[in-house]
Amino acid sequence: MNFEQIAMQSTSYYPKELSWLSFNERVLQEAKDKNNPIIERIRFLGIFSNNLDEFFQVRVADVKRRILLNKLPDTDFEEDEALMQLIQEKVLKLGQDFNVAYEDILKGLNEHNIHIQRPHNLSDNHQHWLGEYFRTEILEHLSPILLNQNKNYAENINDTMTYLFVEMREEKNNYALLEVPTNRLPRFIQLPAEKTRRHKTIVLLDDIIHFYLADVFANFFKFKKLRGYSIKLTRDAEYNLDDEIEESLLDKMSKGLKQRLRSEPVRLVYDNTMPPDMLKVLRKRMGINRFDALIPAGRYRNFRDFLSFPNVGRRYLENKLLPAIRSHSFDSYSSVFDAITNDDILLYYPYHTFNHFLNYVRQASFDPDVLHIKVNIYRVASHSRLIGALINAAKNGKKVTVMVELKARFDEQNNIQWAKSLDEAGIKVIFGIPSLKVHSKLCVIHRKEQGQIASYAHIGTGNFHEKTAKIYTDFSLFTKDPALCEECDNVFKFIEHSYKPFTFNHLMVSPINARTRIYELIEEQCQLKKSGSIFIKINNLVDKELIDKLYEASQQGVKIRMIIRGMCSLVPGIKGLSDNIKIISIVDRFLEHPRVMVFGKGEDIKVFISSADWMTRNLDHRVEVGTPIYSPKLQQVIIEILELQWRDRTKARIIDAEQKNNYVRRGNKKKIRSQIAIHDYLKKWEANLANQ
Repeated sequence: MNFEQIAMQSTSYYPKELSWLSFNERVLQEAKDKNNPIIERIRFLGIFSNNLDEFFQVRVADVKRRILLNKLPDTDFEEDEALMQLIQEKVLKLGQDFNVAYEDILKGLNEHNIHIQRPHNLSDNHQHWLGEYFRTEILEHLSPILLNQNKNYAENINDTMTYLFVEMREEKNNYALLEVPTNRLPRFIQLPAEKTRRHKTIVLLDDIIHFYLADVFANFFKFKKLRGYSIKLTRDAEYNLDDEIEESLLDKMSKGLKQRLRSEPVRLVYDNTMPPDMLKVLRKRMGINRFDALIPAGRYRNFRDFLSFPNVGRRYLENKLLPAIRSHSFDSYSSVFDAITNDDILLYYPYHTFNHFLNYVRQASFDPDVLHIKVNIYRVASHSRLIGALINAAKNGKKVTVMVELKARFDEQNNIQWAKSLDEAGIKVIFGIPSLKVHSKLCVIHRKEQGQIASYAHIGTGNFHEKTAKIYTDFSLFTKDPALCEECDNVFKFIEHSYKPFTFNHLMVSPINARTRIYELIEEQCQLKKSGSIFIKINNLVDKELIDKLYEASQQGVKIRMIIRGMCSLVPGIKGLSDNIKIISIVDRFLEHPRVMVFGKGEDIKVFISSADWMTRNLDHRVEVGTPIYSPKLQQVIIEILELQWRDRTKARIIDAEQKNNYVRRGNKKKIRSQIAIHDYLKKWEANLANQ
């Protein structure tokens, strides 16, 4: 069964896994784009690689589980098998494009006197320096894992690392795995400058180890020939927690992380120059079966390290920095609480500085009138100023409640450590609802004012993470609106006491009312038929019931525009079904992350920001919060930002029925790059506020 046959079964839904690969292809387009600075291009290769790792850990692993679970008598699993085949074909094609892009980038780096060299191409002076560096800095970190024929070694591999698969040829060949210790040593080693040359030389840690491979094994093994090739194993990132066992969630999560290390492999990527006889041995020792992706690739694994590829050249080889904008609304008052009391405040990161939010919590930590701070933590920085402020608040006698989501995928270990630190500081730590991830972005502060308790709330689309706030675009609303603040308080009560009934008349809260509220808003536009209007910006759209609602709206004549960064299972442009739906996707220097909903127009317009994507898990199996934007001037800001993105003629791609990722044609339109235009727009907007 091929994709065309799958599509015939369901012409109105594009497979989400293939749609995700189309998204990552857009990331690869940025690496290919010669208009991007050369250092940014190589970093996009790192983003692409990191994305692909997670894709296999989560999405391909899910397809594999479906295949294995459905491979039972009287069941039909052909569709999943066909999908797996299509995934592997697309991944191989992207891998080929990746290699071409990498070679082109290497040429571009050379033109700027930056050379990534392999050790055997170095001068005698550099080889001598490298030999000393290997013996003094690297060798002590190398500990081979010896392989025998009686054990499956996949469970011994850390799937965040690259390994060399080594063969020691003798009468009886011996095999070993050798980890490339990029968690303890730099991946990119810059060699000292030579007097007669101007260029900068970088050698990868992998190549240094490979060049001196004999030095690792020679004193312990006899061999006539030594061969080593890079490999990387990816395994299923999901793991099960036994709810019947009486132990703390903290202990369960710790055990779950250890279980992940032993979970099933789903992909093995290997150096395509590896001889077939070695590959055969490798597959057997790793327990790779026909449902696992076996992918030949170039020399290097873990390209995600290229996310931090150093710029050893001129500053213009990177993107020009966009200075973070300060909010005039906050800066006009010495107290954040006075500022929010004056009016609702909207920030848009990374254009606005994240320091305003940190200052919101910092001031609350020592303000004598603050009584209680409540916050959700899903992802935070490894050195978090937010956590520091919360601990200080507890030291100052404030009541502090922190809801820590221990099941934030790939951040579990970090969150476990923070939960322990917060608990030790005397902070009330809650872990939410066992069956639901808490993904909302709330921070509520109670403050004593004129003999009453006043509440302040932050409701956002992104995490409280200082690092990602510089590279993800996200909205933050700060409000003192009593109705919104009360309902934010009720979200925390729901998390702690989910058995109690709660009603939300303003907020969209998953899994309580978000789905039904969105349905109602779509239906309102359906009643207007051709006068109806829907404008949505989200990361992913894969929930079939919501897609069906949008199809119904399109059939009623409602004009629907969508900006979707990642997966999109809705198929636009189907005559009589979705011909009133247009979709674009923007991939640029910042990761587009906010979720925004605009229904209607004119005086009847309704604007919402939310933490939830339009996926079944976000609507039915997570705690998510969306808020209406009641301020007309803040509504206007959001809408004008969306319109700038809709007019993007530089980084916008069309999402069509085949997801070909064609760029939106410029025609005679102005060549707008929306992320730059938004920075300019917000800078002017803040300046106008200051001049009023």
